[in-house]
This record gives sequence, C-alpha cells and structure tokens, in this order.
Amino acid sequence: MVTGERINSVEAENAHNPVLHRLTSPRSPQARTPRSPKARTSLSPQARTISADNLASYQDAFAASPINRLMQNAVTESPITKVAMDRSIAVGIDKTVSHRLDDWKVTNQKKSGRCWLFSGLNSLRYAAAKQLNVQDFEFSQNWMLFWDKLEKSNYFLESMIDLADADADDRTVHHLLSDPIGDGGQWNMFVALVKKYGVVPKSAMPETESSSCTASLNEALQTLLRQGAHDLRALIAAEGGKAAADPQKVDAAKQDILSNIYRVLAIHLGTPPTDFEWEWQDKDKNFTRAGRMTPLEFAEKYITVELDDYVCVVNDPRPTSEYGKTYTVDRLGNVVGGTPVTYLNAPIDVLKTAVKETIVDGDPVWFGCDTNKQSSRDLGIWDAHLYDYEGAYSLDLTLDKANRLIYGDSLMTHAMVFVGVDVDDDGNARRFRVENSWGEDIADKGFFTMNSTWFDEYVFEIAIHKDRLPADLRAVVDAHEEPIVLPAWDPMGALA
Repeated sequence: MVTGERINSVEAENAHNPVLHRLTSPRSPQARTPRSPKARTSLSPQARTISADNLASYQDAFAASPINRLMQNAVTESPITKVAMDRSIAVGIDKTVSHRLDDWKVTNQKKSGRCWLFSGLNSLRYAAAKQLNVQDFEFSQNWMLFWDKLEKSNYFLESMIDLADADADDRTVHHLLSDPIGDGGQWNMFVALVKKYGVVPKSAMPETESSSCTASLNEALQTLLRQGAHDLRALIAAEGGKAAADPQKVDAAKQDILSNIYRVLAIHLGTPPTDFEWEWQDKDKNFTRAGRMTPLEFAEKYITVELDDYVCVVNDPRPTSEYGKTYTVDRLGNVVGGTPVTYLNAPIDVLKTAVKETIVDGDPVWFGCDTNKQSSRDLGIWDAHLYDYEGAYSLDLTLDKANRLIYGDSLMTHAMVFVGVDVDDDGNARRFRVENSWGEDIADKGFFTMNSTWFDEYVFEIAIHKDRLPADLRAVVDAHEEPIVLPAWDPMGALA
C-alpha cells in the first residue's frame, strides 16, 4: 500500500509483519502441504561466491583513491547527508514565493502515518477558516482515523472472503495479509470517508495517545484481522468453498469480527460523537453559537468544494503505463462501495501547470510524493540535487523516475498540501511552498520549500479539479471508461 511517512520514521511503521503461524500450520485447511527441499527455488549452479581474489580487488580499488579515504574520514565522523549536501543549493535557495495562501500554523501527525488524512483535511480547512473568520482551524483527524480503520477492516475481510478459495500463500492473499490495516491512504479514500461520515471540528473528537502514536493500535488490529481472515477462510472451507458457503453465515461471522474491531478502536480512540454543540469566537472577538450539528451537517456547511469534481492525476512514466489512460489498483480502498481509487496518468508538466494555476487562483492542492529522497527536514528543502551522492561515493547513479519505480527505489511515501508557488516572468513555476504535517519545530515553522527539479523527479500524484485539465485529458475523465487494473503490489498502490 502507499506508505506515507511519519514524523520519526517511514509511515509503514508495522507493515510486513509475518503472517500468524495459524495461517501456515499444516492443520489449517487453507495451508498447502509443505514443499520438499527439491521443490524450492535456488540459485543457478553457475552462481559464484565472492572469492579471496575478488575481495583483494575491491580493497585495492578502494585504497587506490585518495578521495575514498577522504570520504571515509568524513563520513565515519559525520552523517552522509551533512557531508554530501550541496551547500550552494542549501544556502542559495530562496524560500519566498510570488503567490502564498497560508497565514496559519501547521498541524502535527506525530508518530502516526496519517499524512493523507491530515493533508486532505488541511486542503479543506483553508476555506472553512475563512468562512468562520478564524485564524487557525482544524478538523478532527482522530474522527477520520476511527472510521478509516473500521472501513479498512471491513474492506480487508471482504477481500479475504472473496479470495477464500485461494491458497494462503497466493501472492495477492499474502500481500494483503502482510499489512491488513496500515495507516496510509489515498485521496479517493479520503473522499469516501468524508462523503459517508462527514467531518467534525477537532474539539468534538480530539487526539488521543493512540491516534498520535498508532503502533500499539495497529498491532492489535492486525492480529484481530489476521485471526479473522483465518476464521473466515476456515468457515468457508468447511462449507465446501466460496460457492457453497452460506452468505448469511459468513456475513454473521464477519460482523462478529467487526464488532471486536470497533471495541478496540473505541478503547484507543474514544467513541465518535453522533452530534455535537458547535460554537466559536472569530478573529474579531465575535461569538457564535450554531447549536447542535451532526458530522454530515457540519461537512455540508463547511466543506465548500464539490469533492466529486476532483480527480487524481499521477505521473507514472513507466513504459507500461500509458499517458491519457486511467488506472486503479487491485484490492486498494477502504469504504466498500465508496469512491474508487482511480488515477489519470499524465506527463509531469500537466501536474505542475495544474498546481500552479490552482494556487494562483487561491486554492491549495493535495499531493503525494517520495520525501525519502533529496530532502532536508531541518532546512525544509527539497531539491533533486541537494545531496551529491555521486560525488561522495564516486559512483554514477543513473536510474530515472520510471526505473526507480520499476526497481523499487522510489514510490509515494507521504502526502502534503501545496500552499504557494513562485512564478517567474515567463509564467514558469520555479518553486513551491508546502504545508507539511510534521509540526512547527522543523523547516520554516513546518512549511517546506520544493524546487521545480524535485517536483519533476519525486512528485507522483495530485488531486485537482477536473476543470484544470487540458481538453484531451478532461475528455478521458468525462468518458468514465473502466480503468486499467494494476496488481495489488504495484508501486502506484503505495499509500501516502
């Protein structure tokens, strides 16, 4: 899934845990008979080990270069990011922009992988704050987390039911079991939650210990869901397979699992309110009491954009991913029957122009990217050449964006919001101002600066109004053709 980055680590904080022993035990009706050693894949007989001569060659080559010894002295005493940083970029970057929206404080997802929820809500709070005439306003991120976890649990269990006749080590089943309920998500998943559950102000469902640090909650949910997967698959196998199983009996078993999931969520996150009293004081010291509201009523009043008019545009330059086509990822979603995850693939300049024009017209833009690359948290800088690793290691690093995706070197890890752009005299976007969700203690009080070069290489996705698209791509969206389905493990299924 998309693994969004958290404040202290990559957002896939407890993904890829081993499948529970019960799923692979020979007693399990879904487990295959253990293979004999002869059936296992092994290296070719021609595979060669590292010889003593090889080692001597490596050592001689290293020792022959004074630069290697110099870098060894430097990097054994200082982090490689300090040694390899291009100081001309770090010092020379201008953080001012010609068009800037923000005059508010950043939010803080803390030790959680909720960047996509934070950035989704942050993209909407700008208009809500103006409507309320307040300086700083936050929707409840904990509210969204609760419903996302519950809906993801149902989505996972439905997938396990649907795939019940497949072996437990089937690639899709194994992929889903490796991370049944991570923190990450996509724009369309955010929209599905807002449309079904609405939103509430942060005061109506504030943060808890577990919403700000989700590891323990996720561990409990993952165990429950893997156990639930085992039990559902065992039930269906005992009934003679998916086609013969009684759907009502299977659904009843699923509901029991979901009831347990709800209990764990309520213990960790609190009970979501069905309605709440809404009142506030604005910037002019005026007090307003709006009375009791439901979350859906609150969303209808304070979300001022039509979310169904927004489309996810991605830049996937792999040869197998044609521009001007729509794509989806197998088994990726949260709300069953909700807004499906759908991408429109386009050249990077289409994304950049759409972001520029949207900000110039006064609206922020949600986006997904790979913040693990060429990034300085402390300085708040993203530039494609910020670190000269080629010079530091005396290597040629030649993978382009497409091959970084193909060979697993890059994918979406984090979601944020564009809130500013610097446009030069020729109308080109030179750099962007970014609202992050890592708190105020880094960068420019939590706001980052992204150079155009970094946008080209490491931005993968934006959520944009369909009217911002060129006519040919708008026609693709309006045609509503069935998207091409990518496998569940495809890098475009990475969750921010």
